[in-house]
Amino acid sequence: LASSLLLLLVVPSLGQEIEFEVQLKSGVSSTFVLEVHPDWAPIGAERFLELVDTDGFWKGIRFFRVIIHGKPAVAAEWKGKTLKDDTVVESNKRGYVSFATSGENSRTTQMFINLVDNTNLDGMGFSPFAKVVRGMDVVDQIYSGYGEGAPSGKGPDQGKIQSEGNKYLKKQFPKLSYVKAVRRLDGGMDAESADL
Repeated sequence: LASSLLLLLVVPSLGQEIEFEVQLKSGVSSTFVLEVHPDWAPIGAERFLELVDTDGFWKGIRFFRVIIHGKPAVAAEWKGKTLKDDTVVESNKRGYVSFATSGENSRTTQMFINLVDNTNLDGMGFSPFAKVVRGMDVVDQIYSGYGEGAPSGKGPDQGKIQSEGNKYLKKQFPKLSYVKAVRRLDGGMDAESADL
């Protein structure tokens, strides 16, 4: 019994795996997998899994610096559902995923995958809730050629994304990669699929 108990204590608790199918560019799709860790950031992990299970949330989301929803009505619905901050337990290392924040207790649905080690974000309250466990090479191929939004770059204007959504992004920034489908890898059903 003692050896069985010891085994249980040393076996790591694996998080829920979520697969993203993304359109990288015209005619090129691939997948990456996130492992969600509620033990790192329970509030953020719960919100992320809620979004995974929300019908239509991910459909067509474009990647621009952070993941922003391309449908104004859906973005408006979630804008007021802010989250309390999680304590930072894990560092913002390459491949780790955190919610964007604009101040204390302001997280909603925008999140980002760290493409490099960003440990400076740890002290600013960005608490990772997941990490890329397969397909970081795919994440590295997500289109980033537009750069930051004005005035520091030529990327999309966040105000126009909120008000006009994918209509604006498709017309002005046609090269942006986007989510085609999201699904749990525990044998559950696909959260959604989209022919976009």
